[in-house]
Amino acid sequence: MMWEMCRKLQPELVRMRRELHQIPEVGDVLPKTRAYVEEKLREYGIAYTENASDSGLVAVIEGGRPGACVAFRADMDALPIEEENEVEYKSCHEGAMHACGHDSHMAMLLGAAKVLNEHRAGLSGSVRLFFQTNEEGSRGAERMVKEGCMEGVDAVFGTHIGCIVSKDIPSGTVIVSPGCCMASFDKFIIRIKGLGCHGSTPEKGVDPINIAAHIIINLQEVVAREIAAVKPAVLTIGMINAGFAYNAIPTEVTMEGTIRALEEDVRQQLAKRIAEISRATAETFRGSAETEMVWGAPPVVNDAGMAALAADCARDVAGADKVIDRIDAPNMGGEDFAYYLSEKPGAFMFLSSSDHAKMSDIPHHNPRFNIDEDVLWEGSAVFVRIAERFLNGYKGAGEHKG
Repeated sequence: MMWEMCRKLQPELVRMRRELHQIPEVGDVLPKTRAYVEEKLREYGIAYTENASDSGLVAVIEGGRPGACVAFRADMDALPIEEENEVEYKSCHEGAMHACGHDSHMAMLLGAAKVLNEHRAGLSGSVRLFFQTNEEGSRGAERMVKEGCMEGVDAVFGTHIGCIVSKDIPSGTVIVSPGCCMASFDKFIIRIKGLGCHGSTPEKGVDPINIAAHIIINLQEVVAREIAAVKPAVLTIGMINAGFAYNAIPTEVTMEGTIRALEEDVRQQLAKRIAEISRATAETFRGSAETEMVWGAPPVVNDAGMAALAADCARDVAGADKVIDRIDAPNMGGEDFAYYLSEKPGAFMFLSSSDHAKMSDIPHHNPRFNIDEDVLWEGSAVFVRIAERFLNGYKGAGEHKG
């Protein structure tokens, strides 16, 4: 089996992951990261094209016979977090860290690319590899799609390492389920205006901090009393900026937060009510409030057939006891992989690397986040197996050639 070659790549996968971990870059412009990926693709003899609008790139492996096209995605961006892990491969970039596993995603896809390219003569069709920017800002995948990466693609797959689903799921377990598996994620900004004055005479002004406090309390009513209990939703305020002195009432307050939903109507209702409640609350206390929605990605919805294929391939690689193909409820985290799934059928998978003894069960976006590197070969192998089966005649769960 082609995928079994990935076991031999384990040392190389660890090395690539650690090298990438040391050069984290945030956002759309990732020059060192892209240069690293391009160097590996050239080493493997794989052709690629660069995005025009950011540091993303698309690589292509042509099989020995004509056929369909299957795509795989790896995100490349890091987070603006100062790393606290004391490891030899610690981030060399102050204030930036791969605290969400994207370094591992790149390493796993590069490993899969190497194996697939070496055995391309046995594939019917082509493999397309997406290395995208700015997943954390929910703009990378959308930009890739606009630049045409999905044109001619028949199915698309991605995976996320770590303990997103649960830290109690053993390392090496693959989780992939049909239907919605992750929520939409959007950002909102509320700008509150009052009238600044001295803190000793609040009656002479309009206190925007007081208004902000009431808006925060009132917004909790939306999920608690306006959204049906059977429709999961989250509304969180994550940042407040206000004031310049302990004895002064400022003129403005800015708050930022996020909403998460599994259904588009719930998503829109949350946004609508944030604006209405903020405005009305501010007016009640003689101020004003404006709300800006920064729309992120829609929910991640796996195609049932492609999820079944991914689960079958994961069983081939990891064994039946290391695959979960049903989850009780979708994860309320978001992923801009949803943009690819809006274009063509596919599936988004999770690869657990949670191991308490290895300290790899720490939450994502934490300055001490790390992964169990022993599962890297498995991530590459699942990609390879999916490509092998999809391109060589997969018909449905339990039916395949090759």
